[in-house]
Amino acid sequence: HQPMFNLLAMLAINDVLLCTVIVPKMLLIFWQGPSLSTFPACLTQMFFVHALFLSESAVLLAMAFDRYVAICAPLHYATLLTGSLISKVALTLVARSVAVVTPGVLLILRLHFCRSNIIRHTYCENMGIAKLACNSIALNSIYGLTAALLTTGLDFVFISMSYWVILRTIFRLPSWEARTKAFGTCGAHICVILIFYTLAFFSFFTHRFGNHVPRHALILLANLYLLVPPTMNPVIYCIKT
Repeated sequence: HQPMFNLLAMLAINDVLLCTVIVPKMLLIFWQGPSLSTFPACLTQMFFVHALFLSESAVLLAMAFDRYVAICAPLHYATLLTGSLISKVALTLVARSVAVVTPGVLLILRLHFCRSNIIRHTYCENMGIAKLACNSIALNSIYGLTAALLTTGLDFVFISMSYWVILRTIFRLPSWEARTKAFGTCGAHICVILIFYTLAFFSFFTHRFGNHVPRHALILLANLYLLVPPTMNPVIYCIKT
């Protein structure tokens, strides 16, 4: 179980960091009303919000691979999921997050701001800042959509493929007890995946295509998809274990 424990530790660290980046500023706004933030501070928060979100998606993908090996190739589990591999996974997901988010920050820096500098949100995020610009943000929008589809979207596709194979393997097991035990090993992960991606995709498509959705509803969704998963993950894994 050591590889799974390491992945759970990575998920927990990511959740704590994500809440640390968002919640203090959010509480300050709730207690004192709108507050000032410098442009560099806003860009820094934006960078970490998006980078940590991508990292969480990557960790969930790694956990899906862990469950795939544990159920579909249990005899190879110890040889495939070594400590060295987990370390490489951790470095890769950090590198991917930095590589994907950094161009988004650079695209923000090229914009010219001449109108209101009020971000109608509880935290700084890519399109929230870009929409304050006077020049075209088409490139920002295209890059944001492409990056989301090629990272979080592909992660979800690979996770779905993994669980398709896992479910096929489980239903081929000879006894009901074996099936129940196999389902039990991945039940918590399935719950976490459903919460994370359902909220994320719903918020993403609502922001992109929900032109008639009230602003307060968009802000609520944007907060829920970042804060509900870190809140529910410990509860789900405590109940399941």
